[in-house]
Amino acid sequence: MNNDELFARAKESIPGGVNSPVRAFGSVGGTPRFLVKASGAYVTDADGAEYVDLVGSWGPAILGHAQPDVVRAVQDAAALGLSFGASTPAETELAELVKSRVVAGGIAPIEKLRLVSTGTEATMTAIRLARGYTGRDLLVKFAGHYHGHSDGLLAQAGSGLATLALPGSAGVTEATAGQTLVLPYNDLDALRVVFEERGDQIAAVITESAAANMGVLAPLPGFNAALVDLAHQYGALVILDEVLTGFRVSAAGYWGLSVSDGPAYQPDLFTFGKVIGGGMPLAALGGRAEIMDYLAPAGPVYQAGTLSGNPVAVAAGIATLERATPDVYARLDAASVTLSNAVSDAFTREGVAHVVQRAGNLFSFVFADDAPLNYVDVQAQDAWRYAPFFHAMLDGGVSLPPSVFEAWFVSAVHDDAVLGRIIEVLPAAARAAAAAKPV
Repeated sequence: MNNDELFARAKESIPGGVNSPVRAFGSVGGTPRFLVKASGAYVTDADGAEYVDLVGSWGPAILGHAQPDVVRAVQDAAALGLSFGASTPAETELAELVKSRVVAGGIAPIEKLRLVSTGTEATMTAIRLARGYTGRDLLVKFAGHYHGHSDGLLAQAGSGLATLALPGSAGVTEATAGQTLVLPYNDLDALRVVFEERGDQIAAVITESAAANMGVLAPLPGFNAALVDLAHQYGALVILDEVLTGFRVSAAGYWGLSVSDGPAYQPDLFTFGKVIGGGMPLAALGGRAEIMDYLAPAGPVYQAGTLSGNPVAVAAGIATLERATPDVYARLDAASVTLSNAVSDAFTREGVAHVVQRAGNLFSFVFADDAPLNYVDVQAQDAWRYAPFFHAMLDGGVSLPPSVFEAWFVSAVHDDAVLGRIIEVLPAAARAAAAAKPV
């Protein structure tokens, strides 16, 4: 069956034909590609077409798809049993590995780690833990940041700066959304006002270490450090969401980069996903032992998962992190700069207004004259230019994220030959973006 037939068949049995909404190509149109194989920097669809992949399973394919050592580790673990519902030695090994990597500026903020299965589960648990530890109810998040699909995080900003949020999805009650305050990103003044008005009710501030779900949008220099200082003044915790950036932009994530480049700061809790599982369903939350020990069975905050610490997923995570060496990060950084510059040059030649957005080796493009500071700025771009650009690249054999509001991902095997294939397609794709009209 080809892609069209598979999508029609899927829609008969799966809501919308997909198991995660972005896969449906809703913002770019057309038929989603049903992938049947991935190797290195390439993916192959059901029609037999091969594409250079710049999605990378949304981040975890940092070493390239089906990296032989990772595959071997998964096969060896699977041969011993797919799941035990009991503790394994490898869980502790992975926790120790994470603790040893997340170090910068003389700070080692991960003292204990709890493994879960998804990023959504990690952030949901971190929020429950923060509320249990502080005895407070309110959560602060930033507009445009995505922390998974648990009810309290699917909240959108109300009409006033410090008003309680409104439901951002059907099925989310006003009471649940009302425990979340949604603020503009990169706005410390707004954060100060909220703490002045409600500081004794705020359990935590949750923020992406660098925003990567409204396109890439890094925090202003010093923003994260100032956020931590302010929250701590009022007895609130800070949850740093590194589900996308953790172990992807450096061994210590974007937190490690920002501490190396600016003032040292220590969030209370971190959430991880993607790279930590090497492509398998695995995520984690970690932080100070004093806080983490509030989790059951040591403490009163309940969390459990039959498949938490799954031995096959843990094996993939260990194999991936062990091979994510300084050389790998150097290759990622170089490929990211080469490719983002090439795309920018192609847009410039065609007169397409754009800004390159970077956070370490993650990047994306905003179709606007000026760099955005927050979600409102991102939404104001000429987003209608992306769909024609996306399909021109896809027709040329390059698979991009199917939304302008997503990061682009390179891997350690995106070498000069791979990048050359992408660069060949850019002139025609940039012309398609230039010729696009608002819809």
